[in-house]
Amino acid sequence: MKRASLVADPNAKTSASVLDFQQVVGKQSESLLEQDLDKLVDSCPDPVKKDGFRHEMKQCLSLFQRWRTESESKEGLVWDEIKTPGTNVLIPYEKVAEQFVNVAEDEDVDRALLDKLVVLKLNGGLGTTMGCQGPKSVIEVRAEGGNEYTFLDLTVQQVAHLNRKYGAQVPLVLMNSFNTDADTEKVIRKYQDKVQIYTFSQKRFPRIWKESMRPCPKDFTGKLSEWYPPGHGDFYDSFVRSDLYRTLKNLGKELVFVSNIDNLGATVDLNILRWLDANPKCEFCIETTNKTRADVKGGTIVEYEGKVKLLELAQVPSKKVEEFKSIKKFKVFNTNNLWLRLDAIETRLPELKLDIIVNYKQEAGQAVIQLETACGAAIEYFKNAVSINVPRERFLPVKSCSDLLLVQSKLYKMEHGTLKMNPKRLEAFGDTTIPVIKLGDNFKKVGDYSKRFKGFPEALPDITELEHLTVSGDVTFGENMTLKGTVIIVAPSGLKIDLPPGSILENKVITGGLHILDH
Repeated sequence: MKRASLVADPNAKTSASVLDFQQVVGKQSESLLEQDLDKLVDSCPDPVKKDGFRHEMKQCLSLFQRWRTESESKEGLVWDEIKTPGTNVLIPYEKVAEQFVNVAEDEDVDRALLDKLVVLKLNGGLGTTMGCQGPKSVIEVRAEGGNEYTFLDLTVQQVAHLNRKYGAQVPLVLMNSFNTDADTEKVIRKYQDKVQIYTFSQKRFPRIWKESMRPCPKDFTGKLSEWYPPGHGDFYDSFVRSDLYRTLKNLGKELVFVSNIDNLGATVDLNILRWLDANPKCEFCIETTNKTRADVKGGTIVEYEGKVKLLELAQVPSKKVEEFKSIKKFKVFNTNNLWLRLDAIETRLPELKLDIIVNYKQEAGQAVIQLETACGAAIEYFKNAVSINVPRERFLPVKSCSDLLLVQSKLYKMEHGTLKMNPKRLEAFGDTTIPVIKLGDNFKKVGDYSKRFKGFPEALPDITELEHLTVSGDVTFGENMTLKGTVIIVAPSGLKIDLPPGSILENKVITGGLHILDH
C-alpha cells in the first residue's frame, strides 16, 4: 500500500538529479542525527532509565527515517481511489443499540462485561493554550452545588458511578507525558478511595532543528522546551512496553476504551460494549459522528486500496480540500474515541507504521520540527475494524474558552460526572445540536474569560436557546443574562461594551460602546 505522509501536496515534478542530491543529503542528515541521538543516550546518568531512553531514541530515528523516505518518494493519495465505506464498516449507532432494545437488563451480565474493560484517558496535554499552568486535566470546567470540578474529577466520578451501579471493577488508566506525569501523580492521590487509577508515560522525543536536522537538546536532561511528546499514536508502543499492560492482562482485562481527557462526552457506552462482546472478531472500533460546518477540518473514515483508513486534511491534495470539507461527500469525522482488543494491540504493534504528522514550531526563535502520529490512524492495521457513527453528545471537547462556556452553562446538567443536555434545549431544537460560540482574544485565557462574566460561574448567561454567538473586543457580560438565536457583539478598538445584568438578547447585533454606571 502506498504510504501518505501528512506533509505536502505531491503534485510538483522533480528531476532525477535533484532527487539524487536530496537522497544524499537526506542520508547524511540521518547519519548525523543517529550519532547525536547516540550521544544523548550516552549522557543518561541512570543505568535503569538508559535502556528505556535508548528505545525512545531508536523510535525517534525510525520515525525520522520513514518521514524522509516518504517525503522523497513524493507518493500521495490517488484521490479517485478514495471511497466511502459501506454500512458493514460505517455502522449507525441506532443499528448497534436496536440489537439490545429487547434484551432484558441483567446486571450480572453487564458486570461481567465491564470487568473486562479498561477506561484509558490520553492525559499528555498542558493547559497553556487556555492560559493555565500544569496538566490540562486539572482545569476547572464545571461548577455544581458550590463545588468546582476538573476534567479529572468528572472522569473519576463517571468510572466510580459505573462501578457502584454494577458492582464492577473498571480501572482508570492515564497516559501521561513528561509534561504532566509528576503533577498528575500528586493529584490522583485524592481519588485513591474512589477508583483504581493506574498511570504510564508516553515517550519523550527531542525537537529537531529544521535548518540542520540535528536534535535541539545536547544531553539527556536538556531544557524542557527542547523535548516533545510524539502524539497519541505513541500510545500503542508505550502501552505494550509498560509493566501496566501485563498487569491488566493478568487481571483478565480484554478491552480498552481510549479517549481524550478533555472530551467530556466520551463515557462508557454499554451498547457499544455489548456489540463488541457479540462481535469478538472486531479488533478495533473508532467512533465517528456527523460532520457540521464547524467540523470541516476533522479527519474522516474512508476505504482506500481495500483497507479502512483515517483520512486527515493534511493528506488531501490542495485542489481537493474543498471537496474534503464538504458535508455531502464526507459526512462523518473522527471523535478519537477508540475501542480496542487488548491482545490485538500487542499482535498488531510490529506492523504499525502510522501516518506521520509534521508540526513546525519555534524554539529559541528558530524553526524546529516535531514528527507525530495519531492513534486513530492505526485503524487500517487491525482486523475487522469498524466505525460506529455515534450521536453528537459523545463528542464534547473543550479546546478553548468558547468550548468552556458551553459546558459551564445551563445548556448541560451534571449527573455522576456526565454532562446531560438540558431538556429545555431538546424541546426548543428537537435534537442535541449545540450553539456555535466564537469568543474573541479578550476571552482566550481562562483568567481573562472568567473576569468578563459577572457573577462567574453561577450567573453565566442562559444559552439554552442560543444558536450562534460571536464576541469581539472589550465586552463584559452582566449577571443572569439570556442569549437566544444569533447574537453578535463587537466592541471596536478603544471602546467598551458592558452588558446589563438580566438583559435578554435575541437575534441582536450590538456594536459601538456601551458603559453603564451606578447612579
